Amino acid sequence: MRSVNKVILMGNLAADPELRATKTGKNVANFAIATNNVWKNDEGEQQSTADFHRIIAWQGLADQCEKYLKKGSPVYIEGRIHNRNYEDKEKNRHFLTEITAEKVHFIQTKHNKQGDQVMLQEEEEAVAA
Repeated sequence: MRSVNKVILMGNLAADPELRATKTGKNVANFAIATNNVWKNDEGEQQSTADFHRIIAWQGLADQCEKYLKKGSPVYIEGRIHNRNYEDKEKNRHFLTEITAEKVHFIQTKHNKQGDQVMLQEEEEAVAA
């Protein structure tokens, strides 16, 4: 049976992307985006929380993210969930859940008399598994 691993997120960058190269010379960008959850409590007061998602982009997509995205930038991301773990110097095991970006849409907002208009600019690159 086939399976599906698909994530769609739209939020704002929590920090500037960090670009680095792997030992094999592949560029990788790491950044976090915040998504907001808004609801009303029993008293009718608006409440909100933010979730932070760790995003990984590879190769040319990593270069574009590092070049065009900055802290606070609105962004739309399509990708897949990836879980990994590692052991630190003190032998403590750490578990991470990351989103491997397959498509990144840079969001631009235009302000006019009729209201805000959202425009998407797409940067997309196939991700090697």
